[in-house]
Amino acid sequence: MASARTPEQAQIGSFIEYLRSERRMSPHTLSGYLRDLRCLRAYCDKEAINDWSVLTGRHALAYVAHLHRTGLGGRSIQRALSAARSFYRHLLRSGTVSGNPFVGVPAPKSRKRLPKSLSVDQAARLVGVDGSESMTVRDRAIMELLYSSGLRLAELVSLDVADVDLGDGVVRVTGKGGKTRIVPAGRFARDSIRLWLVVRVAIALPGEQALFIGRGGRRLGPRSVQLRLRYWARRQQLGTPVHPHMLRHSFASHLLESSGDLRAVQELLGHAHISTTQIYTHLDFQHLARVYDGAHPRAHRRGGVSVRGRGTRKKDD
Repeated sequence: MASARTPEQAQIGSFIEYLRSERRMSPHTLSGYLRDLRCLRAYCDKEAINDWSVLTGRHALAYVAHLHRTGLGGRSIQRALSAARSFYRHLLRSGTVSGNPFVGVPAPKSRKRLPKSLSVDQAARLVGVDGSESMTVRDRAIMELLYSSGLRLAELVSLDVADVDLGDGVVRVTGKGGKTRIVPAGRFARDSIRLWLVVRVAIALPGEQALFIGRGGRRLGPRSVQLRLRYWARRQQLGTPVHPHMLRHSFASHLLESSGDLRAVQELLGHAHISTTQIYTHLDFQHLARVYDGAHPRAHRRGGVSVRGRGTRKKDD
């Protein structure tokens, strides 16, 4: 027989339910919050901290040190702190605690990793799969849409047939927090979806609304999309593993390289803050730097050392 939950565990459960019903967070995000808060609860139990109101700033700092000793990286610790801060804000609103011990507690800095993206040629080769078999037609439509519109994986698999307007060339997407946005779908994506809709009729179970379905006629799951992209990356000999988010990164970086319009890219990606989108400016600079190094006669010093990145940037002329 399972043991009854402690009041502290019940408060975690109440918080997760609040995030699910009020904040409408994705199952993936909820799972991460729950895992981090259970880890915090386990640490408190070990330190004989039996009530959330007893935990202090000193305890919070010690918890960070504990996570670091277990080998957790800076990004993971930042996520754990974010979960703890949000949880304590929830406890403050309910009057359970009188302060938030995690406010101002820093996490170890981690090296900022730029998202990997495909080159334009690689992306074209990936989406250019050939064949009339039903799952090949479906996969081509999936990859074209991911690359054409920069969708998240969760957004893609949640699409219904009614969300696609091929006449206007747009897709209605439900993103994080249940926010809806309208994004354009390119000509190749529209053509691929048209072909898939013809094939889909013979596969879909009665009443199934999902745009992308599996052989059994039901909505396609995220894991299936991941495996199919990995399969096609090998078949098309891309030389690198491909996951759905890589096509989203490729969409953003290629669009920014061509347009330079960061605000437009932000809107298309559905980012709430421009700071999230700004990472693609680093990708764009890397692309420009490679072009410069390969083309400009004064780009390299003797011995092949690039002149870029030496010292601080001088004032623009």
